[in-house]
Amino acid sequence: MEGTSEIFSGLTVLSLEQATVVPYLTYRLAQDGVRVIRLEHPVYCDPNRRIGEPFRPDEDRMCSYFFAINAGKEAVTVNLKEERGRELLRRLIERLDVDAFITNQLPKNYNPLGIDYETLSTVKPDLIWLGVSGFGPDSNEAAYDPILQARGGLMDLTGEAGGDPQVTGIPLPDMGTSEHSYGLLMKALLKRSITGKGSRIDMAMIDSTVSWLTQPVTMAATFAREMTRRGNTHEFFGPVSVYPTKDGYVYIAIGNDVQWKRLLSVPGFEGLEDGRFESNAGRMADAQELNSRLAGITGQFETEDLLTTFREALIPIAKVQGIREVMEDPAVKGKLLRTTDPETGFQVTMAPPPAGTEFLEQHEGTMSFPPRHGEHNDGIYGEELGLGDQELEALRNDGVI
Repeated sequence: MEGTSEIFSGLTVLSLEQATVVPYLTYRLAQDGVRVIRLEHPVYCDPNRRIGEPFRPDEDRMCSYFFAINAGKEAVTVNLKEERGRELLRRLIERLDVDAFITNQLPKNYNPLGIDYETLSTVKPDLIWLGVSGFGPDSNEAAYDPILQARGGLMDLTGEAGGDPQVTGIPLPDMGTSEHSYGLLMKALLKRSITGKGSRIDMAMIDSTVSWLTQPVTMAATFAREMTRRGNTHEFFGPVSVYPTKDGYVYIAIGNDVQWKRLLSVPGFEGLEDGRFESNAGRMADAQELNSRLAGITGQFETEDLLTTFREALIPIAKVQGIREVMEDPAVKGKLLRTTDPETGFQVTMAPPPAGTEFLEQHEGTMSFPPRHGEHNDGIYGEELGLGDQELEALRNDGVI
């Protein structure tokens, strides 16, 4: 039986991408072994190429922020405002037998750039077309991640009780939309394998963002209970929060009355026994006092001692780790991904995938280096499309590639 690596390595995706939401999606596809070719303007490259520090002084389009989610891809340049550029796109789709075209251009640009579903599906009827926008194909409103966090309710749920709304520590609307788009693309591939038909997918970041508000929406709409930011505590369970130790912080989560009784049996925590706290409802009623008393006790212990004792008692606990500590965590360390620049030997470490893939296993967790701007123009346009040297030079001189 054919493995998933062989299945995905036979797929080709063209992606007119920039920033995070679509580049992370295609990065996930590259981890499956999909051939991903990112399209960029010959002059106005993906802005993220120039964010952070360049890894060497003469490459201002290869900066640190770009490396995290662009390994495993190829890159060509094309000016889709030129008819010859749009013709090149159509030839790419036809000659490379492209399976999916993905973009996060504003919807108003679909038709002028010739990247709309109607145009491209004429070239290849079974093409899967995926357009990611902030608020759907009928809106051209700007959609940076924090805008979605604000409008989609995430900011109101993040921060200290009574304090200012805060952004989340990662760009959840971007990354969440990428993951939801990944799932929709897989469904479209399954549909095509069964019916032979392509698909048009319009993914709106607002839909992805608000879909995470499972409890807040139901509580507000059905039970008239407004959920808002509560710092590190939980709306429904207690004690649940971050607590200090002698040398750091731990997160303790008591999810039921059995775990509470286990906590009372831990040496040093017996003083928390109180009739008011026997039930979760009672603990929530006096959560502020309980958290204060619990913090006073945890602060007398070293972090590692608490971790050992609580885990032996089957009480959920975790050290609040910094990013470098996370990278050294035994559950993480062996799953980090890496890439190396073949020109300089410069190495980049990247976050692990959400789930391992056959492709990554076969390549021992390594991916090809993030592509330089237009790096694969000669190979793809010349060798695969058959354009000669003179024609390529003319396209460069005219600003088409």
